[in-house]
Amino acid sequence: MSSGFRLLRLEYIFSVLIPCLLCIYLNDYEISSHIWILAGFSFYAITGNTLNDVIDMRDPNEKETLKRVEGYGRKEIAVLAIASFMLGTMCFLNDIFGVPILGFYLVIIIFLVIFYCIFKRLVIINHIILGVSHIILPYFMIKLNAGDNVLRIFPKMELYESLLLATITAVAFTGQMVHEMIDGDSLAKLKPKSSQIVIWTACIVSLLIAIFSFIITKYWIFLPIIFFPLGILYIFRKPRNNLLGRTSLKDTGIILGNLMLAYVIVLILAP
Repeated sequence: MSSGFRLLRLEYIFSVLIPCLLCIYLNDYEISSHIWILAGFSFYAITGNTLNDVIDMRDPNEKETLKRVEGYGRKEIAVLAIASFMLGTMCFLNDIFGVPILGFYLVIIIFLVIFYCIFKRLVIINHIILGVSHIILPYFMIKLNAGDNVLRIFPKMELYESLLLATITAVAFTGQMVHEMIDGDSLAKLKPKSSQIVIWTACIVSLLIAIFSFIITKYWIFLPIIFFPLGILYIFRKPRNNLLGRTSLKDTGIILGNLMLAYVIVLILAP
């Protein structure tokens, strides 16, 4: 396999597929009915990754990005972003023609992702943007595509899935904070004590949401996700400013995310 495939960063696709597959599992939808949306988000994940690299390549401090794209020009990476965007759009159009409101949600997602790539150094705000664009709206699109809606505009959400969606979003929120500390973005610009307080607050809130959610919904099958915020609490048991460039820690988080993706797929396929 060409070493150029590392430019696509396929290992990040889990971040947008897990919410979609979670919706399919919780509502017992047929996965084949949503294959175009799943494919579309996979291509769009590549678009987001490559677009982010095109922007970061201008910053000499982005050492990890510059090492990954070494030997490639911005125009070449931009071609990958444009191609994956076009392929993803074609995938989405297959369902948008049948459910036009999906197009509206998709435009919002595109806008939010572009906003994040350009202004990703904003503290907290960008974490919220990522949660909405990568988790909440993709979940809603699966529901709308299944016809599970109110007035054909809003997804019809039951209490149990709202709680579980909130849990996934809160846990992902904490994981993204660590990711940005390693990359030197957003929270890394704060003083170590300040970033520790923000991360601890987010982790404790996510744990409270998760525990409350599991007690109400009885979906103990998702209990392993609480180890993510617990692990982050341990990492930031004291103020830290030495995570910049700790790619091994980030890779561990990515691997765990992909393991969760595999777990959700098993839940869907299991009889």
